[in-house]
Amino acid sequence: MNRNYNIDEILAMAEEIERNGAEYYARAAEITAGEEKKAKLEKLAEMERNHEQIFAEMRASQPEERASFDPDGEAGRYLGAIVDGKVFDYRASPAADLAGKSLVDIYRKAIDLEKDSIIFYLGIRELVPEGLGNAQMDDIIREEMGHIVLLSDDLAVELEG
Repeated sequence: MNRNYNIDEILAMAEEIERNGAEYYARAAEITAGEEKKAKLEKLAEMERNHEQIFAEMRASQPEERASFDPDGEAGRYLGAIVDGKVFDYRASPAADLAGKSLVDIYRKAIDLEKDSIIFYLGIRELVPEGLGNAQMDDIIREEMGHIVLLSDDLAVELEG
């Protein structure tokens, strides 16, 4: 695959990743017992919805000419691997696979999803022009890293309990 993706397409992918994450956490909250655990998962869902909105705003603020700068074609090949599902399938709905899962399973899957999104965002960060959301990309990456810390702490508690 030798296709170049423009910033609009890239940000649309990011919106889908966040939408899937929000759906995953919301569904996980629905099937989780315990108000505190449920509230943490609902908070994560809200954070993912906020990220989706940020990406939507970034998309809307892009200039009409949206071609990405990728002289060696590496970003295009990287994004092509993602689109083809070779890295991870950003279109898959992880919430569909929650039936019968324990909270430990939910946390482990969530950590994997957060890692996948970080990998994607690190890969596209340089394609987002500085004045049009690059700093926001860094903020989102930091928040996703924070999600991994929260989930890892909760996973440790579940494994000890």
